[in-house]
Amino acid sequence: MEPNESSLHPIEILLVEDNPGDSRLAKEALKESKLKNNLYIAEDGVEAMNFLYKTGKYSKMPRPDLVILDLNLPKKDGREVLAEIKNDDNLKRIPVVILTISKAEEDILKTYNLHANCYVTKPLDLDQFMKVVKSIEDFWLTIVKLPNGKNE
Repeated sequence: MEPNESSLHPIEILLVEDNPGDSRLAKEALKESKLKNNLYIAEDGVEAMNFLYKTGKYSKMPRPDLVILDLNLPKKDGREVLAEIKNDDNLKRIPVVILTISKAEEDILKTYNLHANCYVTKPLDLDQFMKVVKSIEDFWLTIVKLPNGKNE
């Protein structure tokens, strides 16, 4: 039996989240993962784009296999970050999961119109939050076949 491709290389995840508590919970949930992963955290939209474009201190960072993006961010909000990712030929194939507290139909429609790969509402309960992060990880990193990141 061939080894799973993802078991050879860690999955690179960029979490774009300005709430330190939510970042800590996501880190804890992913630490217990079956899959080897590296979690990077950007605290605002500008930092996220610098990471993705490998600008400045992020020049040696890997290309993420998955971006988990909050909508309500300082400096550049998540909708702007999503639009920029999906309009860039080198970044648009990276799956972007929206993880936000907003349940507004307008936000849901707008992010899907900007080509978000899925929209998940953050639960307020800590245990539920951990379950949500684990389910994102299970689905996107275990079930879904991700592109290898090379330009086509």
